[in-house]
Amino acid sequence: MSDNFPEQRGESLPELVELMQRLLAPDGCPWDREQTFETLRTFVIEEAHEVVDAIDRGSPDAIREELGDLLLQIVFQSELARQKGWFGPDDVVRGIVKKMVDRHPHVFGDYRLETSEQVLSEWEQRKAREREKKGKGEKGALDGVPRAMPGLLRAVRVGEKASRFGFDWTNVADVRAKVDEEIRELDEAAATGDQARIEEELGDVLFALASWARHRAIDPESAIRGSLERFSSRFSAVEKSARDEGRALSTMTPEELDARWVEAKKLLASRPK
Repeated sequence: MSDNFPEQRGESLPELVELMQRLLAPDGCPWDREQTFETLRTFVIEEAHEVVDAIDRGSPDAIREELGDLLLQIVFQSELARQKGWFGPDDVVRGIVKKMVDRHPHVFGDYRLETSEQVLSEWEQRKAREREKKGKGEKGALDGVPRAMPGLLRAVRVGEKASRFGFDWTNVADVRAKVDEEIRELDEAAATGDQARIEEELGDVLFALASWARHRAIDPESAIRGSLERFSSRFSAVEKSARDEGRALSTMTPEELDARWVEAKKLLASRPK
């Protein structure tokens, strides 16, 4: 922690809990009082993605703000649960504190783990034991990966879990060969015109690429976001150049569009990162 930054112990959290209780009171906000876990589901996903976007932009102020929005969703739903008599915000905090202490015996106990790999392995084993103790044991090793995850991220998590049981490629070259194999199968499917088969083979290509990224310690979600940002920046530059000339992109020939695209790439590449 910076010497110039004051120590913080989360003592302001009750302010947010009290605010949410006021909003949900009988004379509180009509919109907030109408919300349910189901109606707030989209907001949780959206706020989580906005946190990731702020991290990608590298803006401390944006990260702080978006984390606050995400925290609001957690307190909001905790208060909805308290109204139903299920649990409350204190139960949520105490639950995660206990879970983290239990899963870090090498920090809070006498257990010794020396490497990140050992920590991850122990983490998974303790999660499995917790589920068994609750009578909620997983049907399989992959069942703990949320199905609502973005596809590429879920592909990485599934690959990681399978890898811990030895179900994985031994080196990155083999994964790269698998990518080529899947692309060939995609080409073969495309030649048949069978849309269902094409979609299936495309999924296999994307899964293989996600596996290759995992072996190279690359986050494929971050990679595709970076690619989309570069495309969007270049496209915006092409649009601007067209507007400056009083023209519309729809009136340009493919050759003109390609030339402007090349110019936009050069322009943006010359700017500081």
